[in-house]
Amino acid sequence: MKDAVTKQPLRVEAVEGPLSYLWVPLSQLDEVRKVLDAGKVPYSVSEIAIALDDEPEGVSIHLARGTDAEAVQRLLDSVP
Repeated sequence: MKDAVTKQPLRVEAVEGPLSYLWVPLSQLDEVRKVLDAGKVPYSVSEIAIALDDEPEGVSIHLARGTDAEAVQRLLDSVP
């Protein structure tokens, strides 16, 4: 799955230990949530949207502690 703004693949980012997250454009949030829900991936969405570097607003999606980030990345990569 590609970022609607940058046209680059969405990437699961590791923070520390078992924590990981995604940064997605706000306009793409529903689409990404549908993919994660279909894959039964536990997550939470930041309540605040932020615009960084004059880009459109985006939000962070935090994967539940211990979620297999590589499996989530494969799931996202499987979506054209």
